[in-house]
Amino acid sequence: MKEYLKKIVVAILTFEAQILLKRTKPKIVAITGSVGKTSTKDAIFAVLKGKVHARKSEKSFNSDIGVALTVLGLENGWNSPLAWMKNIFDGAVHALFTKGYPEVLVLEMGVDRKGDMKRLTTWIKPDIAVVTLLPEVPVHVEYFSSPAEVVAEKMTLVHALKGDGVFIYNNDDAKIQPFLSEVRQMSVGFSRYSQSHFTAHSDRVHYDGAMPTGIEFTMSHVAEEAQVEVRGALGAQHAYTYGAALAVGNQFGISLEEGAKALAQHTPPPGRMRVFRGVQGITIIDDTYNSSPVACEHAVQTLHELKTKGKKIAVLGDMLELGQFSVREHERIGEFLADKVDMLFTLGVRAQKIAEGALAFGLSEKNIFQYDDSETLIRELHPVLSQNDIVLIKASQGIRAEKIVAALMLEKEKAGEMLVRQDEMWEKR
Repeated sequence: MKEYLKKIVVAILTFEAQILLKRTKPKIVAITGSVGKTSTKDAIFAVLKGKVHARKSEKSFNSDIGVALTVLGLENGWNSPLAWMKNIFDGAVHALFTKGYPEVLVLEMGVDRKGDMKRLTTWIKPDIAVVTLLPEVPVHVEYFSSPAEVVAEKMTLVHALKGDGVFIYNNDDAKIQPFLSEVRQMSVGFSRYSQSHFTAHSDRVHYDGAMPTGIEFTMSHVAEEAQVEVRGALGAQHAYTYGAALAVGNQFGISLEEGAKALAQHTPPPGRMRVFRGVQGITIIDDTYNSSPVACEHAVQTLHELKTKGKKIAVLGDMLELGQFSVREHERIGEFLADKVDMLFTLGVRAQKIAEGALAFGLSEKNIFQYDDSETLIRELHPVLSQNDIVLIKASQGIRAEKIVAALMLEKEKAGEMLVRQDEMWEKR
């Protein structure tokens, strides 16, 4: 019954959103991919907001209901029937009477199951489609027959582009290359390792004393170059996020220099490689929004490349929704990190395979610790911490690893603004 009512609500709100789009005709920038969608969406909005009247998806509203709510400018009703009834009424008012609607919508569009993107693109026709990355084993592959099927589903967004639309893609991603010949519209690449329309290079880490505080890199586009800062977050993967944002900005007449200045005032969203001070003089890298094999590799590689006089400690939880690939991908992460960290703490049944892989590839057994609950992990992690240690914390959202970050962060009173899943509905789960 609950699922039936949900379908009715989604259908009504989608219908209202369609009416609103037909009436107001905004430009639509739609973002998909297997990693970095929310960070890219927020960075694009940061570049555009000073130039055009824009609206973005809140948090990670990327499902059919989330996209409809964003178009209508409504909030999630969660489990409140009254809130959803109000949304339906307000949605009708917005659809028929709203004035001063945004010129540009920046929409995050995700998929969990086959047909999700096809359903969204029956009524969302983007002017610009951005694809972040299509990894070998994407998150959400559990409900697909193969990773290739996930890729095909996400690329449905590109095929839904308007005739004069623009496809903005990760030029370093070999899986995207075969699709380029199928795209009739203009294609614009961004990259870090290959040469493309927007190429990031010469990235470097900023330090405040012993603590890493952000990164900087140079972005090149035709005859332009600009220095781009990423504040409060680490990882060369942000070069892709900001490269995509600058490429979109270019389509709206925003120069590289203007875009870089806008991004200098932007901080990546909570739980995406955010860095801040922890207890006992440690540095925390908070990557707890979600996890997938490629994102976990990027995070571990970032930890490995940092300079510190302390220990490099990885706290890794289960990577969910990997289906038949779960065991091997967890083992592979363990193999990958074995020579890159000093200590490994795992959380969850699946993450035990990370520990096994690390042990098999040379990380000492005395530096590997496995836990089934975060409370015990926190209690036993505290005694091993010392000044200048860097602690990476990463897991899928179902593991709720942000609780570990909250226990270790120095300014606990700022947890509500700095960490993911801090609102009342999440706290009840």
